[in-house]
Amino acid sequence: MSFLRRRSGQPAGPDFDVLAMDPGDWPGLFGAMIMTGSDGSCQGIFLRYDLLGGRGPAMLIGNLPQGSPARESEDGVPFEVRQLLAALENDEPVEFVSAEDFPVMLGDDLLIVRKVKVSEERLYCSQFGRSDDVQVTIASWDRPISDDLYQLLKPLPAEMFQQDQ
Repeated sequence: MSFLRRRSGQPAGPDFDVLAMDPGDWPGLFGAMIMTGSDGSCQGIFLRYDLLGGRGPAMLIGNLPQGSPARESEDGVPFEVRQLLAALENDEPVEFVSAEDFPVMLGDDLLIVRKVKVSEERLYCSQFGRSDDVQVTIASWDRPISDDLYQLLKPLPAEMFQQDQ
């Protein structure tokens, strides 16, 4: 997957490409958040896709580089799941139930996707690791994540995530 390579040089934004759905392809509202470390480094990019008509968040996609504190949780519930529930103002407790790896074909490439099941049955989550050690997590509310979704993911331009200096 050539589009998953780390960029060379010193970009002003994250030092990795952000893999997500193009906001122009989404019919509703779109938001992005950068998680910065104490040294100013990018520790993650989170993209939130809201439904048309203001019906609330439908999906959250996280891109977390190696070493990001948000990559590992003590209880097994991915950070993106908690962020999506917070955006939905759902404060019900959620617990990790299980995880299983599934193969997904992307053209001629094989992607191993880890499907994470949590106690909230309306929440769907899948994760995969990219060739540049960035972990992508997709959390979806009330909509199962189909294999077709992975075909829609593509790198977004770094300029979208640069902060004004």
